[in-house]
Amino acid sequence: MSAGTRILLESLGVTSGHTGGTLKVHSPNTGELIAEVVETSVTEANARIDAAHQAYLQWRLIPAPKRGELVRLFGEELRAHKDALGKLVSVEAGKITSEGLGEVQEMIDICDFAVGLSRQLYGLTIATERAEHRMMETWHPLGVVGIISAFNFPVAVWAWNACLALVCGDAIVWKPSEKTPLTALATHALFERAIAKYKAAGYAIPEGLSALLIGGKAVGEALVDHDKVALVSATGSTAMGRAVGPKLAARFARALLELGGNNAAIIAPSADLDLSLRGVAFAAMGTAGQRCTTLRRLFVHDSIYDAFVPRLKQAYGSVKVGHPLEDGTLIGPLIDAQAFQNFEKALDEARGVGGKVTGGERVDINGHQSHYVRPALVEMDAHMGPVLRETFAPILYVMRYSDIRGAIDLQNAVGAGLSSSIFTNDVREAELFMSVAGSDCGIANVNIGPSGAEIGGAFGGEKETGGGRESGSDSWRAYMRRATNTINYGTTLPLAQGVKFDV
Repeated sequence: MSAGTRILLESLGVTSGHTGGTLKVHSPNTGELIAEVVETSVTEANARIDAAHQAYLQWRLIPAPKRGELVRLFGEELRAHKDALGKLVSVEAGKITSEGLGEVQEMIDICDFAVGLSRQLYGLTIATERAEHRMMETWHPLGVVGIISAFNFPVAVWAWNACLALVCGDAIVWKPSEKTPLTALATHALFERAIAKYKAAGYAIPEGLSALLIGGKAVGEALVDHDKVALVSATGSTAMGRAVGPKLAARFARALLELGGNNAAIIAPSADLDLSLRGVAFAAMGTAGQRCTTLRRLFVHDSIYDAFVPRLKQAYGSVKVGHPLEDGTLIGPLIDAQAFQNFEKALDEARGVGGKVTGGERVDINGHQSHYVRPALVEMDAHMGPVLRETFAPILYVMRYSDIRGAIDLQNAVGAGLSSSIFTNDVREAELFMSVAGSDCGIANVNIGPSGAEIGGAFGGEKETGGGRESGSDSWRAYMRRATNTINYGTTLPLAQGVKFDV
């Protein structure tokens, strides 16, 4: 293990017992081997899931506000170690400094949200047709929640799920991406510190409430297949979702799927072009195009195309590509060689169907050990070929449009349905875009890009994006089960719908 990585992990509470294993971890920033991590066997995974189920049986009995106190203490740990954990995100996932810190801030925000939620797990009182009866719904903890996270948001997505699941009374089992196990180990170590403080304050907490499974496909399958896992929240590719979803359905478990996103934006004639330029640039190039909400398709109105696109090309040529921890860097590396190959393959295919590519060159930072590229802007004559697929890299396909309804139809003409946006100062266009006849995505924004979501709003999408929702709004219900209760406080037994059954 590199000395810098060791010091960083130690500051976050990760002990040497987790290192020296068989899972090799390379930093995308340099390509160097930075750690070798102990993997979880399938036998160990099953034992931890069994332990989590036993923990759930006890945790569900603890009042929700007291469960919220554990999440509050975890938020304190995150605040105290934000800089270190954010830096580790940059080292392991290749995010620039502000994005690494921003990811940890998302974790802090969801802790605050979940703590408040722990006193707001409301059910309904329902009008009943029967005299001297009361009908209501109640919400109960669900069970063990499995969380499968991806490399691009290695800690925030876990927190979205874990914090809500914990206040809802569930146990949690986390299988992080095998590309980013160090951030998972560090996050779990901080959570264990919160548990220690919770116990020290006199609260009861069962052993095994939160478990971590480090490894590849085998431990992921163990989590998906285990009959004590009531819900699996899985973030990743649509292909992964197609594998996970049927397995969960076969045993009648719940699935919360956050999958691909081939997101689009429309630049209308009335748009503020300065604002649009900034919105498009961040949405398309940020995180080196490795966000599920990255802007990948751009429809620009004929009347402003020749004024807007050259400015966008200039922005593409001016952004600093480099080591994410260096000052001024806006674009870090692709995660690995496979991502770079997918990038080049998509650009070659686009050229083959007439696309005009600006940018897209490899940038030599550390030779070919790491994979830095200049973001690519591809002008296309038609909505076809690679435009219809998500390539997890900084490629923006730009097309002209003349009719707003036609642009919306093209935006919707892909398999994914995660996020979308329109830049316009025309209220009719904005309202059309957000209406039932507009964007078919789970997120539809006006005058901001499709990227990013505050934890107060439910995050997720439709169609091949999976249909799941995390964070915000009423998404807590995914982590609980609902019961309808009818109480007869009278001395007769009237039946519903006027049924008569006298004996």
